[in-house]
Amino acid sequence: MSAPLSEQEWAEVRRAARQALPTGLDPKTPAGVLLSYQAELLEAVSTHALVATDKSRRVGATWGIGALAVITSALIKSDGGMDTLYLGYNLDMAREFIDTCAMWAKAFGEACSEVGEFLFREQDDKGADRSIQAYRITFASGFEIVALSSRPRSLRGRQGFVILDEFAFHDDAGELLKAAMALLIWGGRVLVISTHNGVDNPFNELLTEIRSGKRPGKIVRVTFDDAIEQGLYERICLTTGKAWSPEAEAKWRAGIRAMYGAAAAEELDCIPAQGSGVYLTSALIEANMEEGAPVLRLRCPDGFETRPERERFSWVQDWLAEHVDPVLATLPKNLQHAYGFDFARSGDLSALLPLTILQDLRRRAPFVLEMRNVPFAQQQQILFHIVRRLPRFVAGKHDARGNGQQLAEAAQQEFGFERVEAVMLTQAWYLEHTPKLKARLEDRTFVLPLDADVRDDFRQIKLTRGIPKVPDDAKTTGADGGQRHGDVAIAGILANAAADAEPIEYGYRPAPPPARRGLDGGAGARDFWRPRRDGDRPTTTTGREKFL
Repeated sequence: MSAPLSEQEWAEVRRAARQALPTGLDPKTPAGVLLSYQAELLEAVSTHALVATDKSRRVGATWGIGALAVITSALIKSDGGMDTLYLGYNLDMAREFIDTCAMWAKAFGEACSEVGEFLFREQDDKGADRSIQAYRITFASGFEIVALSSRPRSLRGRQGFVILDEFAFHDDAGELLKAAMALLIWGGRVLVISTHNGVDNPFNELLTEIRSGKRPGKIVRVTFDDAIEQGLYERICLTTGKAWSPEAEAKWRAGIRAMYGAAAAEELDCIPAQGSGVYLTSALIEANMEEGAPVLRLRCPDGFETRPERERFSWVQDWLAEHVDPVLATLPKNLQHAYGFDFARSGDLSALLPLTILQDLRRRAPFVLEMRNVPFAQQQQILFHIVRRLPRFVAGKHDARGNGQQLAEAAQQEFGFERVEAVMLTQAWYLEHTPKLKARLEDRTFVLPLDADVRDDFRQIKLTRGIPKVPDDAKTTGADGGQRHGDVAIAGILANAAADAEPIEYGYRPAPPPARRGLDGGAGARDFWRPRRDGDRPTTTTGREKFL
């Protein structure tokens, strides 16, 4: 058995794997290797001082531009040669780009040094010298390719071809672009490569300026489907040794789109999301998901609201007994519980998200309940059934906009105005409570069921004019084909706010249980509590009223 590879040997193996062209491609010239959209990008950079690439994820734009970086820096000055300065938003991107350039240099036979790691010296905001890690390839022409992490100051005093990769995700994108544009004065070039990160992001603003003619430049747009049509999947098959076929390509495309879910428009189709971008990334949301917690989905048949009241009540009660009661029975009796409720009657979902407040102060959703096309009366039936069975119930918060106010008020009357709040979801409310949910997700203290629709709902939270909320026009399609509006995410924000509420302490004196016939005891009846004027004990009256 051979000895395990050392850290240095492993790095060399990984670098060699990255520095290899796919078998069967002509390494003599980029034209024999690049796909048509990659070649178009190289041509645009060669003829325009400023180019922006409006692209899908993982279509190889940066890989292709590595060829131009090598050609540019390998040329002598009289032929247009210059330094190439690459800035990604982290050091791993810088190293990957340098490895790609080394592969191209080897394929072209250019005389250059090995990949070198060095300390790039710059000044901080106070003028003090500091060093940052960087990578470099030096060519016989005297020029070099330098890959740095994202800092506007890194470009001061430099000259050459600047590449800003995944520009929309840099911490200080606006200042970085200003620093790069200064290099154009002495004949440099600037290439901005990125996927979208919202409408209000500096990347989308740059595209808008170029398209409107306010800023000279060239845009090369490559969607996911554009890349596939021009041979992306065929190239993947060539690289991985798979056999290409139209059927395999269609299946692969559908799988990639399914994985991105609601984010496909922005990530694959180059359509920026409303607001300044996704507030919660898919990676952050999924890191807080776990298997085992179910998502219970109830969809009432069309015309269900026209059935007799007793039939509706009995049908829903049977559904609760079969699907919800077994889950409720598993809730820990010694721990506190809270909930959030986002209301909808038609079109979108009603979503109920309970939380178990664990001993270590984490908050775990033991299940999520989604209701589609459920009549008002049955939504109240379901809500009361569940909340009455939440151990040590402390607080609940309801979306009280529109028709949701009726159910919120009914819950307040049933469980106490001190414990249940009817929330008008204003911008000020979102601004106060959504960052608290994000902080819990970042701290890994808010646990959700592992479910694609739940993830996509939370991903609908956008930063709109500085307010983290689900935009009013945010619409997605769930796995059931129905419309969604970030419903579970709104319920989650409400539930987290409810769990933050201070529990109410009060004296308790039990009264004899009345013969309740309403939502838990009989079909169609609703109980109203009314204290006697001259007595201490409450009495009940039962009325047969229709819910609004």
